[in-house]
Amino acid sequence: MVISKNQGPDRGRCCSLTPRRESTPAAGFFDRPTRVYSEFPIRATAQVNPSNFDSRRYALRLIVCGSIVVSLGLGLRHTFGLFMQPMTTSLGWSREAFSFAIAVQNLVWGAAAPFAGWLADRYGAGRVVFGAGLLYALGLVLMAHSTTPAFFVFSAGILVGMGLSGTTFSTIYGAVGRAVDPARRASALAIVGAAGSFGQFLLVPVGQSMIGSLGWYGALIGLAVAGAMMIPLAFGNREVRPEQGGHAVPQSTAEALREAFSHRGFWLLTLGFFVCGFQVVFIGAHLPSYVLDKGLPANVGMLALALIGLFNIFGTYGFGQLGGRWSKKKLLAVIYLARSAVIVGFLAAPLSSWSVGVFAAAMGFLWLGTVPLTNGLVAQIFGVRYLAMLSGFVFFSHQVGSFLGVWLGGLLYDKTGSYDIVWMICIALGAVAALLNLPVDERPMARLSTQPARS
Repeated sequence: MVISKNQGPDRGRCCSLTPRRESTPAAGFFDRPTRVYSEFPIRATAQVNPSNFDSRRYALRLIVCGSIVVSLGLGLRHTFGLFMQPMTTSLGWSREAFSFAIAVQNLVWGAAAPFAGWLADRYGAGRVVFGAGLLYALGLVLMAHSTTPAFFVFSAGILVGMGLSGTTFSTIYGAVGRAVDPARRASALAIVGAAGSFGQFLLVPVGQSMIGSLGWYGALIGLAVAGAMMIPLAFGNREVRPEQGGHAVPQSTAEALREAFSHRGFWLLTLGFFVCGFQVVFIGAHLPSYVLDKGLPANVGMLALALIGLFNIFGTYGFGQLGGRWSKKKLLAVIYLARSAVIVGFLAAPLSSWSVGVFAAAMGFLWLGTVPLTNGLVAQIFGVRYLAMLSGFVFFSHQVGSFLGVWLGGLLYDKTGSYDIVWMICIALGAVAALLNLPVDERPMARLSTQPARS
């Protein structure tokens, strides 16, 4: 494998919303320059001789296998909102009890993400995906056998949450970000993000169909079988690293953390990502129940989630591509403000199947476009060596927001009989997130320009 300095669209600061001019030569999508860069981790899962290494095939393998893993991981997770009504009705639980387990899932997912990212940075993404896939599939099986809210917290909350931490963005983005030339990194991350959206679009209707034909128990077992497919895909996510030589002195984990934690922009990104989690997980978990409460058929909620997934494919890929040309922080501000505007329009319009569909399409386009932009900014500012770990810390904030969004949705519904308060919170937080992202300094750290490289 051959690795370059951080050049191209991730180099320098964009001071206005105008396209960047690239100074690097044109290259193929998977091409890497021909030198070993000292930023790359020395510890590795497999060492190879750069002269015998096919970087194009390697990058393609990671993108394809990583995309399938993210598609399964996120697609399965987005079906959980469909189980709220049948499970709570069958088992006699409150919506808060179900929501709390999903909230714990999001919190565990976020808390474990930095650790999973550190393991992936140190030992390779393949090993992390293998272990996380096992936990994910086991959690789904035990969800089907949950008879008490406490056991449901263990299965759906802890086990699935830990599984998600190693099968989604921070782990896969770290591997892909290291494998692809910096000039093409935004596009590669956008492809992986769009794959996660496709998983939602594909698996939400499948989940609804399985609930209708097999009941919620049989549907969970069927989804567990699908989740187990991530385990063999771990071998396709196995990273290889080039032999390191010369006088390169890598940055340590402690140094990387001190650098990030002392950077104002890192904290602004982290706080903004909290809002993303609050909004999308509240909507994903509670929208099906919201439309049922308003007297619309159950398939409207299912179709809404599927539409979110469908339009998210285009939004995630589109914003990821734009992130290679325009200021990422300004694109993030646009997304957060647009989400608030879409929610205002949805609540102001008369509710119907059509209005739900329009809302789902618009929100889907804005759904996860924040992910490649946020992860791309982390890579742009701090480099790719500890990308999975640092992205994991940012993602933890996202999951704290997810915890509060899904749990407060259930809690306030049980207390007030309405989701109105949480909708208002979503609107206000969107404006706050836009303001938080605008002051972020997008310039790469000085060491990325001065580190020595060895041919």
